[in-house]
Amino acid sequence: MDKTAPAARIDVISDAICPWCYIGKRQLEKALERLAQEQLRFSVMWHPYQLNPDMPTEGVDRATYRAAKFGGAERAQAIDRRITETAATVGLEFHLEKLTRTPNTLNAHRLIRYAAQQGVQDGVVEALFKGYFCDGADLGDPELLAAIGGAGGLDPDAVWKMLASDEGRREVLAHDQMARNAGIQGVPSFALQGHVLFSGAIPAEEMVGTFRQAWDILKNRAA
Repeated sequence: MDKTAPAARIDVISDAICPWCYIGKRQLEKALERLAQEQLRFSVMWHPYQLNPDMPTEGVDRATYRAAKFGGAERAQAIDRRITETAATVGLEFHLEKLTRTPNTLNAHRLIRYAAQQGVQDGVVEALFKGYFCDGADLGDPELLAAIGGAGGLDPDAVWKMLASDEGRREVLAHDQMARNAGIQGVPSFALQGHVLFSGAIPAEEMVGTFRQAWDILKNRAA
């Protein structure tokens, strides 16, 4: 195998407002570093999954929404504390208290798709996660999305123009539905060469073993 070429593609199905997806991204990055030491290099592509596909375009008040979803404000706050503590174990400093809106994420997914076309998908995914979980950004705000796109390596004006059109809308909704049709019910979910391997922000060490084993199986099948 050419040591400079990606061994295979890892597909990550995620939502920009899923805290476990950001935590999973950090675990994946650690896993990829370990695998690279073994001369196994993978490309990564991010794909859409809306946790709240029926969310109004303008989003909703986060505190009210989560209190109803989790059976009260105290339980919702306890979940946020647990998430924040877990994020800290992978070096992420969440500030969920800054969040006021639970957004519709369709436009965020359109931005991720556009970023892939421009070759800066990872940077934009990182900027979206950081903007939401660390800075309290409303990912339903096109102006903020344009700024986040700029932070991730895109031209903010081009992002604004894209979001003002219908570009990518149909494709994002189709890929979201494809994930559901494939039986995916939670994110993050990770696939290798189109084969879904696992869901959840599992530790990097477990990711290393799973990806290594899956790659060996796929390589032997192709031999």
